[in-house]
Amino acid sequence: MTSSPSPTPATTPGEAASRRRVLLAAPRGYCAGVDRAVIAVEKALEQYGAPVYVRHEIVHNKYVVKTLEKKGAIFVDETEEVPEGNIVIFSAHGVAPVVHEEAKRGKLATIDATCPLVTKVHKEAVRYAKEDYDILLIGHEGHEEVIGTSGEAPEHITLVDGPQDVANVEVRDPDKVVWLSQTTLSVDETMETVDALKGRYPNLLSPPSDDICYATQNRQIAVKQMGAEADLVIVVGSKNSSNSVRLVEVALGAGARDAHLVDCAEEIDEAWLEGVGTVGVTSGASVPEILVHGVLDWLAQRGYEDVETITAAEESIHFSLPKELRRDLRAEAKSATEG
Repeated sequence: MTSSPSPTPATTPGEAASRRRVLLAAPRGYCAGVDRAVIAVEKALEQYGAPVYVRHEIVHNKYVVKTLEKKGAIFVDETEEVPEGNIVIFSAHGVAPVVHEEAKRGKLATIDATCPLVTKVHKEAVRYAKEDYDILLIGHEGHEEVIGTSGEAPEHITLVDGPQDVANVEVRDPDKVVWLSQTTLSVDETMETVDALKGRYPNLLSPPSDDICYATQNRQIAVKQMGAEADLVIVVGSKNSSNSVRLVEVALGAGARDAHLVDCAEEIDEAWLEGVGTVGVTSGASVPEILVHGVLDWLAQRGYEDVETITAAEESIHFSLPKELRRDLRAEAKSATEG
């Protein structure tokens, strides 16, 4: 782990120009759940041919969605939009049980690409609901992951959208309350919310392990390490990507003078570089590395060629493909062998 020195003092444009550098966060980009979901769509297209339907964006990244569309994926908002007898893939963010029922009624074959870490939260919600707990789900209203998790036990789940929302919470029994969370939140803000909830409900139960995923936490730690040194932090990611938006907030909270979210290098405003000596670069968990390389090339063309990697953690987690694809791929391999 690379430690961060004291914050770099403000510099004049001339001083900044003389020592331009880039701090590149590691880890960054694709997490195991995103990688699994994107590969699932690609494998389905290879296996079954186009079109393959995907309910909502498979992951929250414009570039990824457009790339898969070019290969034959069709993204829909609702399950009912998929013609009968076709294949529909559920996104990495997860879906409520009612969506699985809709697919059955529509006679659709389904491939569930929900991130296993999101599935874990779903199972926790089901378990605590069966035990008749009031479940306080910390997350952002309207986010697909929150909608999916809430659908597992709507009569037991209350959404808590940040510390400011705690005062609005009402439960049946203050001694039988548990909190869960969306997987892509700011760790610090989530714990602030939990502390506020515990102030109201001292016997609040915590989930058996962190709901915020390892990748979200690692990317935030890396940004914290470089944030205090950076005059500017560029986060590559789409605006509807919760974990990418959180990285901008974390960078500013860690001491970065300025931070911006961009989908690609073309969205960077050259005016942001005025007086900037150190640029931090990272990317959200649904961002392919090609977009980060584009930003690094853009910066290099403007004199920021010195790149130092700030490593917060090593990631080696890998998730196997959805069971539906594994089953069919095994059958295909067996058929090829016998042939």
